[in-house]
Amino acid sequence: MKVVLFCGGLGMRIRDYSDAVPKPMVPIGYRPILWYVMKYYAHFGYKDFILALGYKADVVKDYFLRYDEAVSNDFVLRGGRSVELMASDLHDWNITFVDTGMTANIGQRLQAVRPYLDGDDYFLANYSDGLTDLDLRSYVDHAIAMDKVATFLKVRPSQTFHVVRSDADGCVHDINHVSQTDVWINSGYFVLKQEIFDHMEAGDELVEAPFRRLIERRQLLAPAYDGFFMAMDTFREREQLEEMWRLGKAPWVMW
Repeated sequence: MKVVLFCGGLGMRIRDYSDAVPKPMVPIGYRPILWYVMKYYAHFGYKDFILALGYKADVVKDYFLRYDEAVSNDFVLRGGRSVELMASDLHDWNITFVDTGMTANIGQRLQAVRPYLDGDDYFLANYSDGLTDLDLRSYVDHAIAMDKVATFLKVRPSQTFHVVRSDADGCVHDINHVSQTDVWINSGYFVLKQEIFDHMEAGDELVEAPFRRLIERRQLLAPAYDGFFMAMDTFREREQLEEMWRLGKAPWVMW
């Protein structure tokens, strides 16, 4: 089962880093967040990746072309020259790099990689900017058993903000931290049938018109997950993820 990773956005809310690199290449510790997402999928046996590139596609390509296994693996250096790796990250990964355009939306990027998805009844997709400790295999098995065209994981928002309810004149009658409300968001962890393309039109953003069409046909599923999930949308969230990794308390590192 292939994994489509959307890697072409500008990352406007984390510009301190994304002026220099595309958002999926913003680092946590020694590796970019994209690597952690890929390592997570590979941990559960999904090692056939399609990277839908756009903004600074060359940075992503160059990273993998020059990939240094020794950065995140133990090794023995013999005679000052020969490196003997004790483990390997991506020796059995297949990665297809597809330039899907600078200004394409997620739906257009998905359409652009469609030729590389032939032969699979189902495929996975991800925004490449969120990390979780979800049991991915169980989630995928559940999605397939439910037999819907599209499934996404709904999670609690990781951002700190308050939900406000007010009258038409603006008079507030309730305010609660988002964690105390029934607000759920789309995590970007998708399980999709090939049939998804039958519900898409040219220019469609994936989760807008196509998903509304699926809702009308009762073909959209969103299981809830209350475990760890955190997206890296802002510099502050990047710093929080970095701190978890530095302290050895990164829930997404399941391997």
